[in-house]
Amino acid sequence: MEQFISPAPIVKLEKAFSTPFKNLVATAQTCYSGKGIIDEDNITEDYKKLAKDIYKAGHHTTLQHAHFQFAISNVSRQFVWSFLHSHPFYNSEQVSQRYVAIRPGNFLIPPLKGEALAVYEKTAALQMQAYYRLTEGLYPIVKAEYLRRFRAYEMNRMRAKRRGRNSDLLQIELPIYKSAKKLEREVTKKAQEVARYVIPVAAFTYLYHTVNVLTIFRYYRLCNQYDAPLEQRIVVGKIIQEILRAEPLYKAILEEPLDMEATPEYRFFVSHEPVLGPRIQKRFLKEFDASLGGRVSKLVDYKQNNEATVAQSVREVLGLPSSRYRDKRRLSDNQALRLVLDPSQNRLYGETLNLATLSKLTRALSHATYTFRKKISHTADSQDQRHRMTPATRPCLHRHITDEPDYITPELIRQDGKVERFYRETMDQAWDGINRLKALGVSDEFAMYLLPNAAAIRFTESGDLLNLRHKYAMRLCYNAQEEIWRASLDEVMQICEVNPTTGKYLLPPCTSRDMADVRPVCPEGERFCGVKVWRLRLRDYKRVI
Repeated sequence: MEQFISPAPIVKLEKAFSTPFKNLVATAQTCYSGKGIIDEDNITEDYKKLAKDIYKAGHHTTLQHAHFQFAISNVSRQFVWSFLHSHPFYNSEQVSQRYVAIRPGNFLIPPLKGEALAVYEKTAALQMQAYYRLTEGLYPIVKAEYLRRFRAYEMNRMRAKRRGRNSDLLQIELPIYKSAKKLEREVTKKAQEVARYVIPVAAFTYLYHTVNVLTIFRYYRLCNQYDAPLEQRIVVGKIIQEILRAEPLYKAILEEPLDMEATPEYRFFVSHEPVLGPRIQKRFLKEFDASLGGRVSKLVDYKQNNEATVAQSVREVLGLPSSRYRDKRRLSDNQALRLVLDPSQNRLYGETLNLATLSKLTRALSHATYTFRKKISHTADSQDQRHRMTPATRPCLHRHITDEPDYITPELIRQDGKVERFYRETMDQAWDGINRLKALGVSDEFAMYLLPNAAAIRFTESGDLLNLRHKYAMRLCYNAQEEIWRASLDEVMQICEVNPTTGKYLLPPCTSRDMADVRPVCPEGERFCGVKVWRLRLRDYKRVI
């Protein structure tokens, strides 16, 4: 197998079940036990054969009990986005590019030689230099906005204090006035959060990654797929080595990886190769962008009876008829929607924990669904895909990348013409490097590692109201990444247009807590954004940082 020139991925098993294979059999036998729970010491002697039979029959829930936690490093952001985080059955804690500065030279280098290697390394180095230059250039812009925001807040806070009011503003301490050093640190973080848009997706990351055995088997079986098959084979191969070292008995049921040629995407591309040229790619991109109508995220589908269905489900939970035979016993659709969505009536929305999936009443929200077509950056989508219960059809990325720069420009970059020009120049240099690699015969797989974080990702995403409500609560917070915040605001405003009663209760945490009469209003403590968001209407939301 080919190897990367950069340091090899590191995969270390941190925590695991002690006897996961026997647990698989014990859980299976318990299903048919008339004697109660079957423990691992009392499973059938021929448990290997039973495990094989269970696996071949597709009874795979028994594989989901055993979990493994891995510490993974020296892997690219491209690999994490395209593979590790492209499904719902995992948990990761990954180092943040928003808050941790990127070190020079800390990126993946494919197995290239000669001129191709020189082009790759030069382009990546230019992108990293641009990152530091942008961080410096954005610093005064961020600082001015940061001070403006917090000075306005502090003036209102002190005015309320002088008047002796028990204001919700007094529940929050102003963070940046504690020290000049803290101010510098906060402003630098905000600047590098946006500067990172120029960093290549080849940039290394490290993370804790916890998955069950079934997911690991799926990783292995389908590791030879787009968009980073070599890196996927290497990393997943090391994951398999680690679990087989901990539990060699898994060899009895582990299936070998499918070849790339067996995947449906590959078969389609090969059979249609003569007609899938650059013209078709550009036509698709133009068509997709036109369909957005100038939006970041466009509502393209929703259930016609969303609100009525949720309201009826609420009545079903409470055992109430929909017929009006006595006014006092009638729960109208609007009353039912308020009962399940309004934080002043449903105080669960003031809780720190997301309890919606366990509450009988809030589960009624799962019947309303919305579908959005959206275009955001690679780095914003890395945030978006962490909302695993709002699934999306993300692309085979090489089919979206043409020879023309195609990227997202953050709002902060647009605040300064000189900074924006430098940003555009950096994007041109990145695509020039990618095009030169392709001209030298480098595969799309390796050339795409030079794509900047800003590279545009186009896809369709759907979600039910239960999970979208939680997503919007997290991403309408002014501390959320600005681009995903803007996409979420765009989506909520469109939901308000088609389902107004529902839309007005899709709120950030501070507003929900305020309506639920929870104090302090902002749950972020010293990370308070400096804006009294709970006093604003959705149409008045505005952000630069």
